[in-house]
Amino acid sequence: MLARLMEDVERWLAAAPVFLIALVVIVFAWMIGGWLSKRRALDRVGRHNPFLRDLARTTVRWAVTLIGVVIALEILNATAMVGAILGTAGVLGVALGFAFKDILENYLAGVLLSLRQPFSPRDLVEIDGNQGHVIALTSRATILMTLDGNHLRLPNALVFRSVALNYTRNPTRRFEFDVGIGVEEDLVHAQHVGIDALRTVPGVVDSPPPRALVMALGDSSVQMRYHGWVDQRSHDYLLVRSEAVRIVKEALDTENVDLPEPIYRLKLDGAGPTVSAVPGPAAPPSAAEAPSVERPKRPSGPPIDTRSTGDLTEQIDQEVRKRGGADLLDHNTPLE
Repeated sequence: MLARLMEDVERWLAAAPVFLIALVVIVFAWMIGGWLSKRRALDRVGRHNPFLRDLARTTVRWAVTLIGVVIALEILNATAMVGAILGTAGVLGVALGFAFKDILENYLAGVLLSLRQPFSPRDLVEIDGNQGHVIALTSRATILMTLDGNHLRLPNALVFRSVALNYTRNPTRRFEFDVGIGVEEDLVHAQHVGIDALRTVPGVVDSPPPRALVMALGDSSVQMRYHGWVDQRSHDYLLVRSEAVRIVKEALDTENVDLPEPIYRLKLDGAGPTVSAVPGPAAPPSAAEAPSVERPKRPSGPPIDTRSTGDLTEQIDQEVRKRGGADLLDHNTPLE
């Protein structure tokens, strides 16, 4: 027993220099990988993308280290173990892939989004029905600030798969609203009145010009759709649209264009006569038959300031500063 133990010790001592050389090779490969990962050549790979730059550095370091491990196994005459190690790594990779599927999917989607740059910080976007201003893109999620001032984190995989609507990319944005016009009215006159009124709204641009379209015939009115274009760089979209609705309504009222309310005809089965068969004194006129009293028109108040207020701009800037540059979006990178 003791003799066999001594033989094992002697064998291990004889192999110690080889093990030491293999260990030195692995350590040397790790150091070489670290040195290569800090070269400026890799900075050009992700010049405007810190996430991609760090990924390239980590990949280079581990690739060189893996080469060192293979060389060390060759020195130890244990190349047969390489196949077993790779097989084990493959099985382990599949198991981890299923276990962390969502995390890996978001991570890879973050890499692709950082390369594509589909939007810029502070852009107003709508993704999968969620609307908000872009704050940052991280390795796992896209962070938005909704118009209510709330934080919204969307998984990168969802952002990558979904249809993204960017309201900021084109500075000019169209608004529209519908108005019911009386069926007896001159529709061409109503169109011109609305278009002339839209031209006076602060923030509505001259090109493309405002328009009015006859959309449909209703039961008691004709549906007229007015639309104009807003320069979002200087004016607020919602404020301009609100002011446009008000000014067009006042212009139609001034021109005595009928804006009828919905009219419904009710038919009651089995209802008795509405007038008594026995003659008698005339009933007093009902409220419906009484002559209507025209209310005096109130003077319009001062126009609403439609210039861009930037209600969320300061809050978004604060959030961007808090992140300290930890963002995969870059203004200097060409957008998709």
